[in-house]
Amino acid sequence: MEVLIQALVPVFGLILLGQFLRRVHFPGDGFWPLAERFTYYVLFPPMLLYKLGNAQIPTSAYGDIALVVIAMAATITLLMVVLQLWQRWSGAVFSSVYQGAIRFNSFVGLAAAGLMLGDDGLSLFAVGVAINVPLLNLLCILMFSVMVGQGPVRLVPMLKAIVTNPLIVGSVAGAIWGYLGIGFHPIIARFLEPLSSMALPLGLLTVGAGLQFKALRHASMPFVLSSALKLVLLPVVTAGLAAWLGIDGLMLQVLILLAALPTASSAYILARQLGGDAPLMAGIISGQTLLAILIMPVMLGLLT
Repeated sequence: MEVLIQALVPVFGLILLGQFLRRVHFPGDGFWPLAERFTYYVLFPPMLLYKLGNAQIPTSAYGDIALVVIAMAATITLLMVVLQLWQRWSGAVFSSVYQGAIRFNSFVGLAAAGLMLGDDGLSLFAVGVAINVPLLNLLCILMFSVMVGQGPVRLVPMLKAIVTNPLIVGSVAGAIWGYLGIGFHPIIARFLEPLSSMALPLGLLTVGAGLQFKALRHASMPFVLSSALKLVLLPVVTAGLAAWLGIDGLMLQVLILLAALPTASSAYILARQLGGDAPLMAGIISGQTLLAILIMPVMLGLLT
């Protein structure tokens, strides 16, 4: 547990520092959206390419991760359908609770994997990102279409956005590079390495700067249930699936970390664009990120 806490304190410390800097308006309110965009499009793809390109991941790992990730998504989706039969939320509320229960913050996960599990763990986590991001985006878009129904969802632009997602592009390119065993020329490696070093701290600062604590006024039963599903139940279900499949060691740690993360900051954008409850979504994002400071070490300590 002590090792986990030591690894996670810097992660959440940077998030809280980002929130503090945003509150004191330093270096300026216009800086943070640009920094997030810069990190997302410029820093993360080279980092994923570099880490995965240097990694030696067994072919079987891709199938194991895909199987558990799909089972995780199917389990949470089924539970949410059952929960909706009991709660009878509006479509807008349900879609936000669903996003909160199933999506994950890639910035926090990549940083935590790098600090806790080293380059091998970070590489395996990146494989999980490459599989999970398109799957979860498609599921969330489908839920919006069914539950909110504000006209037909334009599937082709959504698929294009998923395929061109920088995290997916970097992960897939890195996985192919690593599989082929090409390696990096020293000049290229010296170019990619500093970009990789910049990505995680700046990404965490932007996560903190994006938190909206005022949105916690909307915290209610939907927030509680969404957070319980995401931060507690999903890691437990994932541990059970991994045990059933005989997965242990580093792979188990990566899967539990993937399951225990707070929901994605980008869920707010999707809620706003497709007719979800955006204020509730902002509260779920901010609240889960704060709760994860306490809950993530406990879940990782108990289940790995």
